[in-house]
Amino acid sequence: MSRAMIIGAGGVAGVVINKCCQNSDVFTEIMIASRTKAKCDAFKEKLQPTTKTVITTAQVDADNVEELTALIKSYNPEIVINVALPYQDLHIMDACLAAGVNYLDTANYEPEDTAKFEYSWQWAYRERFEKAGLTAILGCGFDPGVTGVFSAYAMKHQFDEINYIDILDCNGGDHGYPFATNFNPEINIREVSANGSYIEDGKWVETKPMEIKRVYNFKGVGEKDMYLLHHEELESLALNIKGIKRIRFFMTFGQSYLTHLKCLEDVGMTSIKPIMYEGKEIVPLQFLKAVLPDPASLGPRTVGKTNIGCIFIGKKGGKEKHYYLYNICDHQECYKEVGSQAISYTTGVPAMIGAAMVLTGKWKKPGVYNVEEMDPDPFMENLNKWGLPWHETFDPELVD
Repeated sequence: MSRAMIIGAGGVAGVVINKCCQNSDVFTEIMIASRTKAKCDAFKEKLQPTTKTVITTAQVDADNVEELTALIKSYNPEIVINVALPYQDLHIMDACLAAGVNYLDTANYEPEDTAKFEYSWQWAYRERFEKAGLTAILGCGFDPGVTGVFSAYAMKHQFDEINYIDILDCNGGDHGYPFATNFNPEINIREVSANGSYIEDGKWVETKPMEIKRVYNFKGVGEKDMYLLHHEELESLALNIKGIKRIRFFMTFGQSYLTHLKCLEDVGMTSIKPIMYEGKEIVPLQFLKAVLPDPASLGPRTVGKTNIGCIFIGKKGGKEKHYYLYNICDHQECYKEVGSQAISYTTGVPAMIGAAMVLTGKWKKPGVYNVEEMDPDPFMENLNKWGLPWHETFDPELVD
C-alpha cells in the first residue's frame, strides 16, 4: 500500500522498524537509512525473513540536506519517519520539503549547543508545508505524543473544558547498572539537568532542576518519587486544549540515578560546552555518552514496568470531573517482542501508528501539526491493537 523511509537505527528506530514490519498491510515497503549502514543491514537481515514488508537500507548523513534530499527523491516514499537526533529535525524537514514528502518525528527540534526545548523552530514551517500540500506531524512518541492524543481524547469524549493536566511518566524498570539512561544519554541528561517549568494561567513558571518533588503510587509499579521537569508538550497542549489553567509534567527517578547525575554535573561531565583536550575539541556530555551503556543494550537486563499517563481535571455539564488515562508496559514483554526495553517501545509504537494514520488518510492534512490537533479516536484504537493498551479511571489519586 505505502512506502516509508525510517531515518535512524537506534533503540527507538528498532521498535519502529519491527512494528512497520508487523503492519505490512500499510507499510508494504520501508527503507532504513542511517549514518551507519551496518546497523540498518542488521535490522534487514533479522526481519526480512519474517515479514511481507520489503526492506531496503542506505547510508545517509541526515545533517547533509542535499544528500538526504537526493536519497528521499530516489526512494520516493510517502512519509519520512524521523527517529534520528532532535538536532537534525530541521535538516530532515528541509529535505522532505525539497523532495515533496510527508514528515513525522518523536521529539521537538533542539539546538546542539543549547539545552532549549520549544516548538517555535518547527512551527515556523507551517506555511511551507501547507503550500506544498504536505503533512508534518510533530512529537509522535509517547511523551510527547500519546499524552497529546490522550488529551484530545479526553477533551472530545469526557469534558466541556479541561482546566488542569498532570502528565506522569513513571519508569519502574531496573537495568542493574549503577547509572545508565533508558534513551539517548545526551538527550536524557540535557533534559533532566535543565531547569524545570510548568504553565499556569497562560504563563511559564520556572523552577530549579528537581526542585519540586512529589510521591505517587503508580498502578503496576508502586510508590515512586517523581520530579517536575520541563517537557515540550506543555507548550502545545496549553494552546490546543480548551480551558487550560495549569499543566505540569512529572518524571520518576531513583536515588542512585540522581546521586550519580549530581556527581557528574559537579565534575563538569554533563556540560555541552566544548573543551580542548590534547589539542582536540570535545564536548564532555558527548564523551560521557560514549562511555555509558548503549540504551539499545539494556533490553535483555531490564525488568519491571512503566506507567505513563495524564490526570485531567475539568468540567462537564457545569460540574467538576476527574479522569486518568494511562498505559502500563512491561520491559521484558517488550524485549521478547521487539528486542527493546519499554522506554524505546513506548516511543516507537506511537511513531509507527502516527505514520500509519498519515498513510491511510486519517491524519493527512497540509501543514505542521502536533498530535492533539488530529482526531484521537483511530489512534486510540490502534494503541490497543499494536501493543500499548490504555486504561482509564474516574477517581484517580490527584497530585497536589
